[in-house]
Amino acid sequence: MAEKIEQQNGDNEAMQASQLAVFFELVSKGLSHSNVEVRRLFHGRGKCWPGLEQLTCDWVASQLLVNLFKPVDETFMCTLKQGLEELSTSDVWRNAQGKAIVLQHRYSDGAPTEVLWGELDSRPVVLELGCKYQLDIGRNQNFGLFLDMRNGREWVKEHARGKRVLNLFAYTCGFSVAAIEGGAEHVVNVDMARASLNKGRDNHRLNDHDTSNVTFMAHDIFKSWGKIKKYGPYDLIIIDPPSFQKGSFALTKDYKKILRRLPELLNAQGEVMACVNSPSVTPSFLIDSMREEAPTLTYIERLANPSEFADKDDDASLKVLLFR
Repeated sequence: MAEKIEQQNGDNEAMQASQLAVFFELVSKGLSHSNVEVRRLFHGRGKCWPGLEQLTCDWVASQLLVNLFKPVDETFMCTLKQGLEELSTSDVWRNAQGKAIVLQHRYSDGAPTEVLWGELDSRPVVLELGCKYQLDIGRNQNFGLFLDMRNGREWVKEHARGKRVLNLFAYTCGFSVAAIEGGAEHVVNVDMARASLNKGRDNHRLNDHDTSNVTFMAHDIFKSWGKIKKYGPYDLIIIDPPSFQKGSFALTKDYKKILRRLPELLNAQGEVMACVNSPSVTPSFLIDSMREEAPTLTYIERLANPSEFADKDDDASLKVLLFR
């Protein structure tokens, strides 16, 4: 589910205060090219920047959201906060019209958030590819939209016209918003979390979508496929599960259970977007599993991830694969 379950790769690298100059250089460069769209400005999790593997930074509704994924020493923390304070007085920050700088400690229970400068808008509406999304900053680890999946949402928007779409593990329905915006005939969103689906309904309303063309199904797919099958057959099926969810989803075992259902859910010319974001699972897992469980489907291509999510090991990054 994109960054839903945080990548564990890089957890043993020591964070180095001496490398923070690189972080501030890249964040400043990103701010100087910033626009109204939500965007990642720094992605240490891809392990391309030694000593900064547990640090990310996002531009969210004119707010800078800095995330730490593991505890750091006092020197690193002081250097980071001092640098962010200096950034708040810079011409780059003023030109970007920044409103707040926030530090979220993702390694701690509840992911506590510190407001270092300005006043946090914890429920901003952001833009991506012309669509609006309601976020929720500071209350949870994830704020409601996985930025590394932007290219996937763009592909869906461009290929959804006139199609019936099934969106499995829908979360806050980002794919659904993109599909309806792109002219989909109907989208069925399935997720166990009713609260997430309610946020998805709000996202559709933000975009003035006719929600009579959208179904929100709070349902455990492993208990029954009957309700889902009733709305089919589908022209496009999107599978974007968490890497692991205790008690409900184990990726390598349960993904195959979904794939073997595809032939009975899809139209003859239907397409599948299969996603996985576990660093321990390579694209070949999806390709081989599809060949075993749904041999009528053929692998077409892997979508590129947004350039700002560069990863030292491409196989460890988000994998978005298309089948037909």
